[in-house]
Amino acid sequence: MTQHLRNRFEPIKTLDDLREEFASLATAGFYVALRVGYAFPEEDLNELKPEWIEAYTERGLVVFDPVMRWLYGNVGVTRWSEITLPDPANVLRLARAMGLRFGATASFMRQGDAGLRSYATVFRDDRELTEGELAQLFDLVRRAHCHKDDEPKLTPAEIEAITYQAQGLRIKQIAGELGISHSAVKARLSGAKRKLGAKTPSELLRIATQKRLI
Repeated sequence: MTQHLRNRFEPIKTLDDLREEFASLATAGFYVALRVGYAFPEEDLNELKPEWIEAYTERGLVVFDPVMRWLYGNVGVTRWSEITLPDPANVLRLARAMGLRFGATASFMRQGDAGLRSYATVFRDDRELTEGELAQLFDLVRRAHCHKDDEPKLTPAEIEAITYQAQGLRIKQIAGELGISHSAVKARLSGAKRKLGAKTPSELLRIATQKRLI
């Protein structure tokens, strides 16, 4: 039975925190997608079996998967054995045949999130998740979805400087485009690196791109 749970734990800070906590629930792999928009997540963790990923991708099962239909139609948590939606491609049966015998899925989004949804699927090969573990799974997804709320926010000026740098402009060129001093540009980029935890310009661009800031 689908449950709507709001247990409160300490906020998640890093993807490593996520990996460790989801792994504690899953003995046969898991997948986590954070803040999925039109098609792609802002961040994800994929600890699924390679053979399952290959079969799922090659057969195009995402368009038939009742689990995907459930998670985009609900906010809550459920065991796969409790999903009663049509399964014309036998996705659930195939998962069981590949050792993913007991699955559970949680989905979360809030009003005002502009359609962004986070979800996770975990698998066990020994037993169903308990009610307490389902509650933990939903709360993990909720915390993961909201953890960016605690991150330092870049200013429009910092984002502007990063955007110019991503286009290949040097400090001097960025300063000319913005009509500010070289030191002001460096200060904006340094502030952005500090907030995002980047040590180099290339790492700053990678993180900013991953977080869809530019």
